[in-house]
Amino acid sequence: MFKVSNQHLYLMVFLSCASLLGAAYYFEYALYLDPCPLCIMQRIAVLMVGLVGLSGFIFASTSIRQKVHGVLMGLSAVFGLMVAGRHVWIQSLPADQIPTCGPSLEYMVDTLPWAEVLSVMLRGNGNCADAQWSLLGLSMPMWVLLWFAGFLLLAVYTFWQARKK
Repeated sequence: MFKVSNQHLYLMVFLSCASLLGAAYYFEYALYLDPCPLCIMQRIAVLMVGLVGLSGFIFASTSIRQKVHGVLMGLSAVFGLMVAGRHVWIQSLPADQIPTCGPSLEYMVDTLPWAEVLSVMLRGNGNCADAQWSLLGLSMPMWVLLWFAGFLLLAVYTFWQARKK
């Protein structure tokens, strides 16, 4: 039976995250779709998962290191699931229950303390309710939610495989 090593799985995670971030920047700069605060937080979560994947590929040669990377990837994926889940929830709200649109990220960074900017970004606002793109009936946050679920499953798998050694 063909078996893929955990280090190769970490490489696949890194390459997947790099592709997701590349697609996000394509949507932003080539298709002119402005990211909302929750989109930016999802990018940060994808970056976190990707960096753990790269680190796992390079450094996770022992069982304990593979376990540590599995936990870190799982925690990053859970954070991403929470942010993407909130985004999907906001998009599913009826029009009268959508939060009000907020100021731009640049304005918030220039005028508000960092803690408040982070709080606003994690809560999302009316800008997050607009589904500007979809594929097969799923909005971008729904697709990202599925990716994070896959990353979480891979994190559990890599942790479990390292535990067996």
